[in-house]
Amino acid sequence: MAGTHGGTADPSDARARRAAGHRPRRSFPLVPLMGLVWFAAAFYPVYYMFISSLREQGDYLEGSPWLPPLDPVVGNYTEVLRSGLALYFLNSLFVVTLSVGLIVFVSFLAAYVIARISSRAVRAVFTTFLMGLAIPLQAAIIPVYLLIVELGLYDTLYALIPPQVAFGIPLTVLILVNFIRDIPNDLFDAMRIDGGGHRRALRTLVLPLSRPALVTVVIYNALQAWNNFLFPLVLTQSANVRTIPLALQQFQGQYGVDVPGLMAAVLLSTLPIVVLYIVARRQLLGGLTAGFGR
Repeated sequence: MAGTHGGTADPSDARARRAAGHRPRRSFPLVPLMGLVWFAAAFYPVYYMFISSLREQGDYLEGSPWLPPLDPVVGNYTEVLRSGLALYFLNSLFVVTLSVGLIVFVSFLAAYVIARISSRAVRAVFTTFLMGLAIPLQAAIIPVYLLIVELGLYDTLYALIPPQVAFGIPLTVLILVNFIRDIPNDLFDAMRIDGGGHRRALRTLVLPLSRPALVTVVIYNALQAWNNFLFPLVLTQSANVRTIPLALQQFQGQYGVDVPGLMAAVLLSTLPIVVLYIVARRQLLGGLTAGFGR
């Protein structure tokens, strides 16, 4: 009676329903399906660039763009390497290394001061950094050009570093400040009781715990500096100081574009960023999700 009138399910009824063919409904796999759609949409441009780079210029418009060529060629890659891509690669690597190093070094020190020292002057500095986020790069290109000319850096690789650092610091400081503020105060109190000052706390506490955030800002700023087109276009003019984005223009002729050669050059130019992401993807994901669930 208790099983019938007390609301308790009878196991025999469940067995009878299963025996009659009544099975519980399964939910539609919407999330995996959306993941597959996103993967296809994101991967197809890479696939298209790769198969296009294996075609000859005269055969580019022939055949199906969905299928690889019947007679693939690697001449586009050898032609790209002969055209001086190695020099442009080294130029971009030089600019990215110095720019990202300065951005991360200055931003990390500034973020620690902003997060750990409370004063009116520090708050004013942080507000100034935040105001830098509201300045579009394109709106400041003329003052940047005049400043670089006055400094005597025009048409050199060093001309690309100061503006890249200036526009990279505000967002980097904002990310690092929010991450350092999430470090428990008890750890800083223990460090202070142990006799450690700001320098020791910065080196032995903040730096190891901020590794995910540092990797995140390194990859972000490296991607911005590597793909920057406006600064090399305005601040340089000689062929020997070209960077990768500006060098891709040489595959455009007077009457057309060497699309297979351009696709080969683009694929080769993206390899450093892809390798950097693969090496540091775990720390990158940790930095992007920092603060959630804390």
